Amino acid sequence: QVQLEESGGGSVQAGGSLRLSCTASENLYTMGWFRQAPGKEREGVAVLDRNGRTSYTDSVKGRVTISRDSAKRTLYLQMVSLKPEDTAMYYCAATPRRLIYCSTANCYLPRGADFGYWGQGTQVTVSP
Repeated sequence: QVQLEESGGGSVQAGGSLRLSCTASENLYTMGWFRQAPGKEREGVAVLDRNGRTSYTDSVKGRVTISRDSAKRTLYLQMVSLKPEDTAMYYCAATPRRLIYCSTANCYLPRGADFGYWGQGTQVTVSP
């Protein structure tokens, strides 16, 4: 059973930065970050695969960078210029499958249902 553990959440003011980390018990092909705000559906934030393919949701492009350190089995989400609408519980997810496919213009953002392993989440709160 793959285990994922998130850390790095917290409370910041708008315009601030946070770096989330997700340490995995093993490296899987595709890993990503999802978030869920109270009363809203879970949404994908950013996904990265072993070959370096990435995909981001439009609302975070230019403000968020996903990366991984395979030697440390750790996935990161660097977030800058945070907005109150970024407030949510952030979850790390992983799967041994390839999920990111790209056209010449864009890379598909995988759905949460495509991932089999999830962490417990870390809370991000951005105040105005």
